[in-house]
Amino acid sequence: MEILILGCGYTGRRVAERFLARGARVTATTRDPQRLGDLGAEVIHTNDFAAHVRTGMLVLHSIPPDGPAGLLGPLQDRAARVVYLSSTSVYGRAHLVDENTLVDAGTERARARLEVERAIAAGPWSSLILRPAAIYGPGRGVQESIKRGTHSLSERFVSRIHVDDLAAHVEAALLSPVSGAYPVADEEPCTSLEIAEFCARLLNLPLTGAGHGKAAGAPRFANNRRVDGSAVRRALGITLTYPSYRMGIPAALS
Repeated sequence: MEILILGCGYTGRRVAERFLARGARVTATTRDPQRLGDLGAEVIHTNDFAAHVRTGMLVLHSIPPDGPAGLLGPLQDRAARVVYLSSTSVYGRAHLVDENTLVDAGTERARARLEVERAIAAGPWSSLILRPAAIYGPGRGVQESIKRGTHSLSERFVSRIHVDDLAAHVEAALLSPVSGAYPVADEEPCTSLEIAEFCARLLNLPLTGAGHGKAAGAPRFANNRRVDGSAVRRALGITLTYPSYRMGIPAALS
């Protein structure tokens, strides 16, 4: 089994590790190959990947739209399947999101994502689009931003997905014939204030900021959105390891 990971970063590394454990041959691209020197995969610079595409590869594409151009060209007639990590930003200002929610190309960010999604869906390969909510895990998330005082105390809802659960989605997606586009999230969306209070108790830290609805720093997630990712879990046969931040954050800290 041949796996190609375009953009082997926070999530991609965990996907690579899953397939390496299966005995697959993994080629991983990055802008800094030395950073992945201990991965055990064939690590190459993103600009050089075209020479390493082999017929029948399963491809994870997780490079944002502002990355290198022409990434899909070398995959033509070679990739067997492409899974693209998009974003829930394509849903615009929708407050409740599930597999039936229409996309909204009202922002440049969403338009750029949707352009890549459409190009992948139109390719000669089998494909699946995953649109993850906010990704957190070791070294990333409110449990880290609260230490810096840059967390939000907003009462807007944010959905999340633990990076290990997202990697499990990708692994299953690459090995599955399921097609289409789906949002990905855990089972407990919550307000930024709720998760900040949880992390503050967990870390025995005071909550900075001026109170409810305020922010100690610029909030990263401005939308008020609850995401239901149950449809893709059913389609792929996924059971979340961390169905809630209440389990995922303590695991990330340990």
